[in-house]
Amino acid sequence: MWSGDDISFMRMALESARDAECLDEVPIGAVVVSEGILLGRGHNCPVSSNDPTAHAEVQALRAAGAWARNYRLTGATLYVTLEPCLMCFGALVHARVGRVVFGAPDPKVGVSRWAAQLEGLPLNHRVAFEGGLLEAECRDQLQAFFRRRRS
Repeated sequence: MWSGDDISFMRMALESARDAECLDEVPIGAVVVSEGILLGRGHNCPVSSNDPTAHAEVQALRAAGAWARNYRLTGATLYVTLEPCLMCFGALVHARVGRVVFGAPDPKVGVSRWAAQLEGLPLNHRVAFEGGLLEAECRDQLQAFFRRRRS
């Protein structure tokens, strides 16, 4: 089901998540890719930047938009280690990202299961979600981080 490129790009997202962890941020990483070209990468940094919007997805979209010199990333794919939240979903719609591939599901605030309910809204773009790529690695990275924080 997953291509070799899908796996390689998710591994890059996992590397970005490690960058977040080095800053004592929740280890979530993301990369934006179009036609096999890496456009941008990002990691979670809301605490260190004092910015509630500094999620990995938003950071990766900002980097990709700067690289492309366009906020519209039509047809691009975003790979992210944790299922995006509603805020990030809005950014993905505005950026016209075509596909989101996530590792671990987020049972609390993950948006992919709500996407069908959002179909009735007059959105100008639809995003396709695919979950479970390297899910165990993505989940284990997050769980290990929170275990260390609790101890």
